[in-house]
Amino acid sequence: MTSLRSFQTEIDEIHHREAVKQRLQTLSEQGGLRELLLANDTGRARDLVASILTRRRGELVFRIGVRPAHDKLFAGGDLRDSDPPQGVPRMAEEVDILCARIAEVVDELGGKTSALYKISDGPPRAALLLRLPPPSVALTPEVRCAVVGNVDSGKSTTLGVLTRGALDDGRGRARVSLFRHKHEIESGRTSSVGMEILGFGSSGEPILPLSSHANDPEAIRHERMSWEAISIQAAKIVSFIDLAGHERYLKTTLYGLTSGAPSCVILIVGANAGLIGMSKEHLAIALALSVPVVVCITKIDMTPLNKLAETIKQVTKILKSPGCRKTPVFVKTMEQAVEISEVFAKQRLCPIFQLSNVTGQGLDFLRTFLNLLPPSEGDTEKFTADQALEYCVTEVWSVPYVGTVVDGIVNSGRLKAGDAIVFGPDSNGKFESTAIKSIQRKRAPVNSAEAGQCVSLALKRVRRAAVRKGMVIVHKTDAPPPRAVRQFEGQVLILYHNTTLQKNYQAMLHCGAIRQTVRILSMDHPQGVLRTGDRATVTFEFISHPEFLKEGMKLLFREGKTKGLGVVTKLL
Repeated sequence: MTSLRSFQTEIDEIHHREAVKQRLQTLSEQGGLRELLLANDTGRARDLVASILTRRRGELVFRIGVRPAHDKLFAGGDLRDSDPPQGVPRMAEEVDILCARIAEVVDELGGKTSALYKISDGPPRAALLLRLPPPSVALTPEVRCAVVGNVDSGKSTTLGVLTRGALDDGRGRARVSLFRHKHEIESGRTSSVGMEILGFGSSGEPILPLSSHANDPEAIRHERMSWEAISIQAAKIVSFIDLAGHERYLKTTLYGLTSGAPSCVILIVGANAGLIGMSKEHLAIALALSVPVVVCITKIDMTPLNKLAETIKQVTKILKSPGCRKTPVFVKTMEQAVEISEVFAKQRLCPIFQLSNVTGQGLDFLRTFLNLLPPSEGDTEKFTADQALEYCVTEVWSVPYVGTVVDGIVNSGRLKAGDAIVFGPDSNGKFESTAIKSIQRKRAPVNSAEAGQCVSLALKRVRRAAVRKGMVIVHKTDAPPPRAVRQFEGQVLILYHNTTLQKNYQAMLHCGAIRQTVRILSMDHPQGVLRTGDRATVTFEFISHPEFLKEGMKLLFREGKTKGLGVVTKLL
């Protein structure tokens, strides 16, 4: 455990150094831009804005005045980033002039400027969102967020309020529109992986349906904008993977977390119940997969103050514990929401939002935070555009008059409609060839897709039974297709097991979109058995059929309460 922690600390240090370097470059660019604007040199200012926005995927938070150091602004205790206050002091008149001139420059480029916050109390300062509308749906930035939490913590209600705009009535009216099955409406519990999207326009405003405030559950369910309508209007899309909270559906939740490649996990905690049951399980899985965590404490309107204080104390204690090593930051101002959105993942901060879906308290801070999150496809460590195509299948459907349609994520490379491809491996480890008939992104037709994007592909003359979750799609070339493996080695850490793990032990393995039972063939542990906390190199074998794996992929295996975490080190 100590060696794992020291390794994680080294990685954090490298990330931190790179983040500081990037931030200093951004600050110097923005400093030059501010001077050009004050000198009223709009020509050069326009060229510089165009250059910055192109490099930053059409979006920039432009800050004016001195902003407080992060350790003071977040007041979260021991922050590693204790830099001095940044920026140049400005008079209130200068702030107004800079706001007006940058808005003119961005308007000339065809973009929009919106004020995130403007503060005159203390040193005058402001932050503006500069955003260019994307040329097409294919290039719209997307942020993927997995939503987890215990049963009845308010996951579906919070998503319903965020994506539909209308507040809840205190009896779950907002969540009805999210349920996909009749038994979900009757029980009030999510049992499947649902996907909801929230679009933000060029001006930063959420794209919401015109609410009719109907009371009939069926009317509420159909009171929604189509994904295509949202995609066409949106300059940024936030996709929520709504996962099940009940213990019975843990495998569904695990699959959503490993296959969806989320940028962050939103952990919903009911203020009236605290961090209980499956919430702890979900938090542990998110930490094991190294996905940044955001906590939303819901139901604050109906929870007594003493119980709310107890829940806050419990959440803070768990986040600060040696297992989590997160610095909790309670977001109570718009400035905090804006500043933490860019740095929380790199600095091991955990933003905490206190929400009421009935009164609307705290929802504006959460929406602003989501609006400013860096796009998932911008993560160059996970997704590489300059490599060969690798598309991972996470869902399969048979659509009338279209044929077999697969949904998944482009892990590397690019693809376009008409490309010749191979998909597999099948039960014998072979790959079959076909072509891409058409591509859709958020149900809107597109001609191409690039690394990091989640798209659906219609495949030419392929039977539904021939494709399954966990398969990969690559370009058809003269080179042999990727190799499927049945056996592989992994470096694993046993997180929990109540007795001992021995040879021939079987467990369910989750690795990306792969979900299959594996058997332990051998382990290099001196005693030949593994207990809680042990680390070892273990040889695994897939029980059913070979799969496509790569060295370095994270794996998670479970069976009952047993859990292990690891990384693929060798393909056999």
